Amino acid sequence: MAVELVYGFRNGQLENVYRGDAVMVDLNNDLIYELGHGSKKTFWRSSAKPFQVLPFVEAGGIEHFNISGQELALMCSSHGGEVGHIETALALLQKIGFSESYLNCGPAPPMFKPAGMEILKQRKQWTQLHNCCSGKHSGMLAIAAIKGYDVNEYENIDHPLQQEVLAITADVTGLRKEQIGIGVDGCGAPIFYMPLFNMARAYAHLSLPKRVKEKKRAEAMQTVAEAMVSHPWYVAGTGRLDTVLMQSTGGRILAKLVADGVYCVSILGEGRGIALKIECGVIKAIEPAIVKILSILNYIDHREEQQIKDQLDFSIYNHREEAIGELKPAF
Repeated sequence: MAVELVYGFRNGQLENVYRGDAVMVDLNNDLIYELGHGSKKTFWRSSAKPFQVLPFVEAGGIEHFNISGQELALMCSSHGGEVGHIETALALLQKIGFSESYLNCGPAPPMFKPAGMEILKQRKQWTQLHNCCSGKHSGMLAIAAIKGYDVNEYENIDHPLQQEVLAITADVTGLRKEQIGIGVDGCGAPIFYMPLFNMARAYAHLSLPKRVKEKKRAEAMQTVAEAMVSHPWYVAGTGRLDTVLMQSTGGRILAKLVADGVYCVSILGEGRGIALKIECGVIKAIEPAIVKILSILNYIDHREEQQIKDQLDFSIYNHREEAIGELKPAF
């Protein structure tokens, strides 16, 4: 059963309670830390992105298309739709031989609110490039390009590239393919239903790829991890949790946000991964919860914790931009 993770206060009075579950797992599949139940099942959503790009990396796509670290990080991202993100997505598509019209993620407003406001001011419309998953979909097209797959309905679970992704997902999570539930994400791509424990297991391996037995898989995971922590702005963007955590810790922590309250973390070099789910799906409640967990487990020191909090801001605001409450950890 989920436990109380975060409290929402308004004028000092408790208003909302955000329940959830969290788990830390190591490379031996040992349970290191747990709040609620690590067996809680949910959709992995965007935290699967660092693994969904592995078929491209393993096939030599980085070298073949001269993909930069920023472009690879964007393939793993839920980016904010800022100008630099859009420019990088366009450059990536050009390298692999596609235009924006091939993206099947659908148009969506930028996650970074000022970017969306700027588009409205210019009386323009957001496009598929502004969708936070345009990097992932570009990565899927890149898999098709390097493998010679037909790009028609590339986002369908029956497509060969998605079957490759499913096989890799089973491998890194320690599950059989038939144990993984399949759903459809907001961007139209497949998403995977599984316990938090198995998500954390995958991130434990991402934190220490050299312990992965298959050499090609290990090298690809190392390449992905290095791209994400070296270019954290391309993984999320200005003021975003993933970017702030990776920047503030100098890349010791790899982090990936998911829609509807899921969050995954790798403690690089230590073979440990964390997975968290806010039961009601409120993304904002992730921030105080994950910062508190990292502090309790001594993966961030007091200085880093304060630096992270200052950049994230746990305040609750009204429409006049007045702070009228705050979110606080419940544990």
